[in-house]
Amino acid sequence: MNALENRQQLKDDFEFYARNCLKIRTKDKGRQSLVLNSAQKYIHKQIENQLKTTGKVRAIILKGRQQGASTYVEGRFTWKTTHNKGVRAFILTHDGESTNALFEMSERYYTNLPSHVKPSLGASNAKELYFDNLDSGYKIGTAGNKAVGRGQTLQFFHGSEVAFWMNAGDHTKGVMQAVPDGDGTEVILESTANGVGNYFHEQWKLAEKGISEFIAIFVPWYWQAEYRKKLPEDFTLTPEEQKLKEHYDLTDEQSYWRRMKVAELTTDGIDGTKAFKQEYPMNAAEAFQVSGGDGLINADHCMRARKEKVNGNGPLVVGVDPSRGGDRFAIVRRQGRKMYGMESYIGDQCDKLGKNVANCKRILDTVCPVAGKVPDMMFVDYGAGADIVDRLHELGYEKRVKAVHFGSTPLDPIKYKNKRNEIWGEMADWLVDENLPVQIPDDDEMQADLCASPYNRDSNDRRVLWSKDRIKKEYGFSPDYGDAGGLTFTEPVNEAFEDLDFATEF
Repeated sequence: MNALENRQQLKDDFEFYARNCLKIRTKDKGRQSLVLNSAQKYIHKQIENQLKTTGKVRAIILKGRQQGASTYVEGRFTWKTTHNKGVRAFILTHDGESTNALFEMSERYYTNLPSHVKPSLGASNAKELYFDNLDSGYKIGTAGNKAVGRGQTLQFFHGSEVAFWMNAGDHTKGVMQAVPDGDGTEVILESTANGVGNYFHEQWKLAEKGISEFIAIFVPWYWQAEYRKKLPEDFTLTPEEQKLKEHYDLTDEQSYWRRMKVAELTTDGIDGTKAFKQEYPMNAAEAFQVSGGDGLINADHCMRARKEKVNGNGPLVVGVDPSRGGDRFAIVRRQGRKMYGMESYIGDQCDKLGKNVANCKRILDTVCPVAGKVPDMMFVDYGAGADIVDRLHELGYEKRVKAVHFGSTPLDPIKYKNKRNEIWGEMADWLVDENLPVQIPDDDEMQADLCASPYNRDSNDRRVLWSKDRIKKEYGFSPDYGDAGGLTFTEPVNEAFEDLDFATEF
């Protein structure tokens, strides 16, 4: 490779640029070149794919502690601002200490750049680098100041540890609006989780559901090569560790590292296992934990069911939770001990009665490849689906489509306050029984929705779920798949429609 080709690759290929131009301070080996780790390579691939597809980057990253997300983004923005004229990058951190640390990283990147890719540095403030010959710059601020970053025009924005931002709403209206909606612009938000209902959690759920322009990028802790620990001679896995090993293909060294980290986090009344899940998540759903304890269904119940493989038998039942106020139009199938077949529609996919009826009719008329037959029954939430049910009845599906009023009287009024509490309660009993294995979709969205099941007790000691509106307000999302799954437990269903002559194959 000649000098010109080398220079062009440094401009076009970030991984090549990083290992040849950027220096980081490592924990145990001092100053080293930035060679992307597994998590950074995955983040880079997702971001580059989006940039190629859409012309811009809008990404939200959920990760564990010290996985290199900020190191990657600062390096990326150093690469961008030192190779382009008239561009500005802004990094917003959650506290002063982080601001200092990220600026120190940025200064180290610049100071150690090879001369042929190192632009001259003009007058700069305490937390700013200005490249005068390029008229480009790089600045870092702290989220405690509501006005920080206002009045600028930015091409690149990095929100660091967004879940811990103070004044997140003000920053959304301010500095984040400084990035134009144009080609080449980049907005990257990253954080460890910090409970539910905050700005980061809300944005993550929107991205995860595909109803924002952001892509959701999750990075599990076990991708980190250093998150392993030498085994003691008498090491044996606990039953819980064995299950995690099988599900996530962990090594014993990773399991032992996890065990020691859980013990380290167990202090002053803190549940180390829960703390570990937030700081070092294995999947996106467990990172966002419900404050005050588990609901009817928790992550452990879901993880056990996600890895089970059971055969469905008996009637095929479909639950439909129609869209309301921007939620998903969610569909779930269940046959006995097997729940599967998630579908969802958003936006203009479900904004008209005709489209919603057509989607339901297609399911009713089509032989399900898993069950080998058409559905025996479809239960639809009547609150948002009254018109759908009425139209399907007009089309001749009265015997196979039934409306469910969530506030109506349950089959067991002694145990449940209303129908919604009953269907969720029956689903929870079905799911949490360790003696009878069941299977649910191996999907983070399904797990998140099922775990969004907090409840209180009424004067008759019945468990009363929070209302759907309260869950949406507190957690930032609506548990649509959970409601759709619960609808399959509305009432017993008989198999009576296996040989309908209008059934068609996929």
